[in-house]
Amino acid sequence: MTEGRSDDARSRAHERGLYPAPLNEGRSRNMRANRRTGTKPEIVLRSALHRLGYRYRKDFRLDLGSMKVRPDIVFTARKVAVFVDGCFWHVCPEHGRQPTTNEWYWAPKLRRNIERDRAADVALVEAGWRVVRLWEHEPLDAAIGTVVRVLEDRTEHVSDPIGRP
Repeated sequence: MTEGRSDDARSRAHERGLYPAPLNEGRSRNMRANRRTGTKPEIVLRSALHRLGYRYRKDFRLDLGSMKVRPDIVFTARKVAVFVDGCFWHVCPEHGRQPTTNEWYWAPKLRRNIERDRAADVALVEAGWRVVRLWEHEPLDAAIGTVVRVLEDRTEHVSDPIGRP
């Protein structure tokens, strides 16, 4: 969508009361700069995993029946889906906070994000995937350790002989 069409669509949504009008241009520019994928914490984690020799797909769409899920990092052969969740957007218990401006819009939106995350986790697990959810503030070493432990844990694979490496 071109910049002009985006602005027109945003203005119409503001007029209909579906979307809050920005408080100022600076705030509007800041919110538009938020990315759905390719965030700094995600890129740092991907780079570290790549340096360790792990290969993955990024922002790979998984069709799980009626639900479509886009994990940040996907290990298709090992069926591991990794999400790097932003503290604001996914309501981190440590750093997330309830918005005080335009609460009528943000509170339900953030609640829907949490519900969508839970539904995605259930759909992935039911389809045989292992899910790793990390907060953006987690130290890199801890995040790498969590992902590597899940990747190297082969006990959940049915094809592995029981009790054998």
